[in-house]
Amino acid sequence: MKAVCIIPARMGSVRFPGKPLAPLLGMPLVLHVWNRCQLCQGFERVVVATCDPEIREAVEENGGEAVMTATTHERATDRVREAVALLDLSLTDDDFVLMVQGDEVLMAPAMADKMLATFARGRPPVVNLAARFHRIDDYEDPNTVKVVAASDGRALYFSRAPIPSRARTTDFHAFQQTGVIGFSWSFLRRFSELPQTPLEKTESVDMLRVVEHGYDIRLVFTDAETIGVDTEADRARAEKFLRTDPVTQLYLGSRTV
Repeated sequence: MKAVCIIPARMGSVRFPGKPLAPLLGMPLVLHVWNRCQLCQGFERVVVATCDPEIREAVEENGGEAVMTATTHERATDRVREAVALLDLSLTDDDFVLMVQGDEVLMAPAMADKMLATFARGRPPVVNLAARFHRIDDYEDPNTVKVVAASDGRALYFSRAPIPSRARTTDFHAFQQTGVIGFSWSFLRRFSELPQTPLEKTESVDMLRVVEHGYDIRLVFTDAETIGVDTEADRARAEKFLRTDPVTQLYLGSRTV
């Protein structure tokens, strides 16, 4: 089984324009993500997919690999699909493509390893990392996507509402959908062709299209805190985590001090 990691990133974020190049500990955000993914030994290639020359230049100047994609993509999955095609990776249908959104700054090699192992065991069409909430504010924030699962780890539903409800108990764990999503190469191609679905549109969550069309999404759970950087406040909070994170020191060393 081949496995590749594609990191979609663009400058035109509505909530945080230019965030891929926002500095954390003196390094652009997208380069933290690239370095952290590069530490996983299971990938043949780790490539940033972008439509912005300044992102490509920043990645390549720091020893990374980037590929230019169209400016017209509305979804990260479409950008990832184009990137794989442009790179001519000779993937077979059952090979694995891991999409790591370019703002998932606390992505860790152990998370990627679990994603790879879960896919290798059963070859599900989609594997999605789900991170336990550590702050009630994040659980209640409509900008964060929550996910609930069946006992076997299949995703049942994604919502911007706080699910599961804590109206009758305070003893529960809630999980956030992250932008770390893996696909079989055959399903990534098929996903782009599936029509959008009512719940996908209502919740504005792409992965509900998979669920509504009857395909399985296998969740990989982590208790580690994750931060998808969407605002300046997220950037500042993530920078504090990175300063003491042992993974950061593997690629930044003494510069984290």
